[in-house]
Amino acid sequence: MQLRSWKYEDILKISEMEKDCFPLEPWNFQMLASSFDSESFCGVIAEDGGEIIGYGGITVAADTADIDNVAVAEPYRRNGAGTAIIEELLRIAGERGAKKVFLEVRVSNFAAMGAYLKSGFKGVYARSRYYSDGEDCLVMVKNL
Repeated sequence: MQLRSWKYEDILKISEMEKDCFPLEPWNFQMLASSFDSESFCGVIAEDGGEIIGYGGITVAADTADIDNVAVAEPYRRNGAGTAIIEELLRIAGERGAKKVFLEVRVSNFAAMGAYLKSGFKGVYARSRYYSDGEDCLVMVKNL
């Protein structure tokens, strides 16, 4: 597995993976393209044999950063790809001057919460009915 930065031509594949990984609220092509055009955003791709198996994005503004999304294709989960993406996003955040990194995760997404805890994140509070289907999210933070 190799990590690299997003390229514009990756966005179509990423938007397709979004639908598979987040069927309730996927980012569409336009949302992904808009984030790609932002100077504060950085996207990371995980590849295996030239195939995109996962991705993540982070937005850094001043001394804080927000992990926008992290996703790994089903057949590649639980093999370290997600953790590698998270760690690379954290490295980028620190390099760009962030002191804290935040994220939101569905309270039902135990696998993601486990990966974030493994990377040093801590839960700080919940947002009630955060998602369009009424599910709560847990806001997590990591001090760099």
